[in-house]
Amino acid sequence: MNLMHGFGVLADPMNIVYMFVGITLGVLIGVLPGLGGANGVAILLPLTFSMSPTSAIIMLSCIYWGALFGGAITSVLFNIPGEPWSVATTFDGHPMAQQGRAGEALTAAFTSSFFGAFLAVILITFLAPVIAGFALRFGPAEFFAVQLLTFCSFVGMGKESPFKVLTAMMLGFALAAVGLDTVTGQLRMTFGTVELLRGFDFLIAVIGLFGIGEILLTMEEGLAFKGKSARINPAVVLQTWKQLPKYWVTALRGSIVGCWMGITPGGATPASFMSYGLAKRFSRNGAKFGTGEIEGVVAPETAAHAAGTSALLPMLTLGIPGSPTAAVLLGGLLIWGLQPGPLLFVEQKEFVWGLIASMYLGNVVGLIVVLTTVPLFASILRIPFSIIAPIIIVICAVGAYTVHNAFMDIAVMLVFGVLGYVFKKLSYPLAPLVLALVLGDMAESSFRQAMLLSQGDLAIFWSNPLVGSIVTLALAMLFWPVISLAIGRLRGSPAAPVSVK
Repeated sequence: MNLMHGFGVLADPMNIVYMFVGITLGVLIGVLPGLGGANGVAILLPLTFSMSPTSAIIMLSCIYWGALFGGAITSVLFNIPGEPWSVATTFDGHPMAQQGRAGEALTAAFTSSFFGAFLAVILITFLAPVIAGFALRFGPAEFFAVQLLTFCSFVGMGKESPFKVLTAMMLGFALAAVGLDTVTGQLRMTFGTVELLRGFDFLIAVIGLFGIGEILLTMEEGLAFKGKSARINPAVVLQTWKQLPKYWVTALRGSIVGCWMGITPGGATPASFMSYGLAKRFSRNGAKFGTGEIEGVVAPETAAHAAGTSALLPMLTLGIPGSPTAAVLLGGLLIWGLQPGPLLFVEQKEFVWGLIASMYLGNVVGLIVVLTTVPLFASILRIPFSIIAPIIIVICAVGAYTVHNAFMDIAVMLVFGVLGYVFKKLSYPLAPLVLALVLGDMAESSFRQAMLLSQGDLAIFWSNPLVGSIVTLALAMLFWPVISLAIGRLRGSPAAPVSVK
């Protein structure tokens, strides 16, 4: 019933227009290496300030779906992943394009993406109200425990070095703390500067970190595009669709891996590699992977889209983003005056179910758009990057200026851009920094409230089985690298004497 109401919200003609605009912009962003889902959503977020929150989130989420679809085009045709999670698609997608099977590879990629996202949306439809209902019983201690679990998961389960993740997160916490303390009314780390009274605006930070940082890096690398041409016609699409049911196990496994990695903060990139690795191991044609196997395209694409979509589940129900793009969308919700979390399902039913309905329709529209416009978007890549880059920088600057109508924000954006560039050059992850910037205030507030309730006694975090189990799990996640190393050594020690011939 609620979902039907959501489709009713979506029936507004303007929302349909925003959906098409979002998908088209998203594919464009996904096609351009150097941008991406999180970057695109961050740069285009100011465009939605004049819209209603429902229309705005529909457009932004459709930009995200479009970017997910668009990343496959450059991977297959140009061997340049438009998105990090499209890297695994290049392994078999580009060899297929070199063999003159680009249309087949792209159809398989788009259809698999659609399948993975569709299963993830079904998961959100049925699980989100249950989780939100359960979370309504949460108090400050439980909320802090969930936020702690998110931070610790990034440290323990991420693919990056725990030291680098912690460093990025600490910097994010420090930046989130700048400005007026809303509890005590005291100024923190403003150093007497009036401009820092309101702290660092999340939106300006992400435009700089993601948009400007990526552009600087891409300009330095002197990206040049040389790729294969692609023609997709109904015959190729139908012929590929006839083959795809053979790989239903791979697609289902990829979707399950993707949903799990999306809900936990694993993310789409490790999900796509994990799914590709599993498919290579269990497939009859595993030895041929890397030479142009269609199954090698199906596996990473289903996982990446399932992860990208299911990352919105913890964001909507608990206010915890499961990916960098979800973190940017979370910032958008806060800007529009909405508080993500369980109460969203009670107070803003129209918004939530309109968004979930748009996930269904947005993916259908996305599949149709990409299947019909591949040659057009591929031709954009033949425009020199020296023309595209200044246009993107101007869009970023306009976006940053419109937040507070202040030129100072453009300078702040550029500083964050340089910071993002340095992070990428030194291989420090940006996602934990953004996460800490978004959730830092909320986690601090939950912790303070919990401490006030318990009169400073940390035992409140083990005061009932629910909060105790979440905090214990969070600590296990935090120390997981050490635990897994110890387990590995224990397992390895008996095997050490065995000689390998």
